[in-house]
Amino acid sequence: MENAILSLEGNNPEVEEKSSSANKSSESVDGGKTWKQTPFYCSEGLGLSAGVDSLCSEDEVLYEDEQELQDQTLLGCAAFDDLNFDGLSPSIQNCQEEITKLGEIVQNGNQDSEHKKDKRSEELHLASLELLRRFGNGFRLLNSGRIVEPTYDAPPYTAVESRGFSTEEIMGIAGAKFIQSASQSVEVSSMFDNPFDLSLAGLSHEDAKMVELSEFLLASAEKVSCEQFDSARRLLKHCEECSSDVGNPVERVVYYFSEALRERIEIKSGRVTSNGLKKNQSVHIYDTMKTSKQSFDMDTAMMRPNPTILECQRVMPFCQISHFAGIQAIVENVAEAERIHIIDLGIRNGAQWAILMQALASRCECPLELLKITAIGTTSKHLIEDTGRWLKSFAQNMNIPFSFKIVMVSDLLDLKENLLEIAVEEKIAVYSSYLPRKLIAMPNRLDSMMKMIRNINPCIMVVTEVEANHNAPSFVHRFVDLLFYYSAYFDCLDACMERDDPNRMITESLYFGEGIRNSVASEGEERIIRSVKLDVWRAFFARFGMVETDLSSSSLYQAKLIVKKFNFASSFTLDVDGKSLLFGWKGTPLHSLSAWNFT
Repeated sequence: MENAILSLEGNNPEVEEKSSSANKSSESVDGGKTWKQTPFYCSEGLGLSAGVDSLCSEDEVLYEDEQELQDQTLLGCAAFDDLNFDGLSPSIQNCQEEITKLGEIVQNGNQDSEHKKDKRSEELHLASLELLRRFGNGFRLLNSGRIVEPTYDAPPYTAVESRGFSTEEIMGIAGAKFIQSASQSVEVSSMFDNPFDLSLAGLSHEDAKMVELSEFLLASAEKVSCEQFDSARRLLKHCEECSSDVGNPVERVVYYFSEALRERIEIKSGRVTSNGLKKNQSVHIYDTMKTSKQSFDMDTAMMRPNPTILECQRVMPFCQISHFAGIQAIVENVAEAERIHIIDLGIRNGAQWAILMQALASRCECPLELLKITAIGTTSKHLIEDTGRWLKSFAQNMNIPFSFKIVMVSDLLDLKENLLEIAVEEKIAVYSSYLPRKLIAMPNRLDSMMKMIRNINPCIMVVTEVEANHNAPSFVHRFVDLLFYYSAYFDCLDACMERDDPNRMITESLYFGEGIRNSVASEGEERIIRSVKLDVWRAFFARFGMVETDLSSSSLYQAKLIVKKFNFASSFTLDVDGKSLLFGWKGTPLHSLSAWNFT
């Protein structure tokens, strides 16, 4: 169904809600703009519920060497006493100055005795700095001595009716309290002896309990980072006793992160290998649940529709935003092409191509001679074939001339442009959904794929990615980023799904739980789940002559229309970052959508 975007002026409060920490260059989707009258294709009618080393932006760096990781950790420390807890911006400025000073100190070097003496303090300061930089407002909550109204109201039907703060806000308060405790050299034993201190007097009893539980988790991570495993185990025991995979979102987050920290301890202490197997045993692992989790292949599960994925797409707009807004960008770039060739770098269930077919079927000005989709795969060929058969059937019903081809390679180093069988008259578009991040741990393959894409010179490349830095060289940095990212997602699930919904529990246990486990417990080649933010990808793509292109007003309006259809639409946030779109929950970006072409 073809429609036209009418001229819209003014602001939409449901879409314009933004985090106070958002990038200054970002603007809301509406932003007071007047949309052009551009054709677009609406979701209503379809019925579909310098090498990788240069990927860096401040502390977001791709590291391969373990010693380099440790060196970077030292350079990331700051003197705690100089930090200003009353305001976030001055604190950040002071932190950056202290980082520079500390770098000079480390470079000049004290002797071993002094270095060992300071190492514990430096690691603690690193955790403090990261928490302060991202959640300095937690100190204002603690220091105010009064009840602070939460930014967002909890949905009335959730299991946390008495809790006014979001999961992420609870973590922020816990982080602030953790730093205060750390500055006073609070020992593990005193944490058990003094629950619910006076700094939490302004919170409800439920909020105070959740803050204390989250502080125990942060303290556990700090002990694990310093390899003080006995203390970490004591703290984790408390976390495990007070958390639950069926509780409120804070309890669920703590449950899965405690599991991951426990596994990291076992790996670091040599009790198990990084894949969860006990030393000198090939099949015995912790328990049956861990066996099922570790045999779970997230990518394979996403390749065919299943009840869990479909339910998540029904209650949350993230997948539909990337599909409809991304396909809109492709439609606009192939508007006059008679033969269109789509290269899908990691096809899943193919629902986005049904959207494309609907748009092409309604095109009157330029009749379509052929739509060709080439799916790139390394495993699960039978599932890709199932997707191909479904797409062929859909194309036949839409009266679309269609061709589907699979290019299977055992190694992405073997993916060459000649395998794609590109014809001169074809207009090429590349679609990448969460693929580049999977190759961060394999830089030579990522480089090889990008060179291949450059050689075929597509008119557009659409990229959907996780908007988070889950690849920081420091374990503490990575843990904190992971904690707040998943806190936002668990909070979103709590609003959109019932506590006992089996699809929610599967999503948290398998899809999210596996991501947490791998990112927290594993290192090196075993840590395969990695993400970096949009700014990092910008720097990387620029090396291959890629230029970020504007998402049109039609694409942005697609995203806005989709969000409006969902419950809690005001909590789903859309922001334009440069020329790309960020979408997330309550101001926390969770995903990005960007479009690129080659100079």
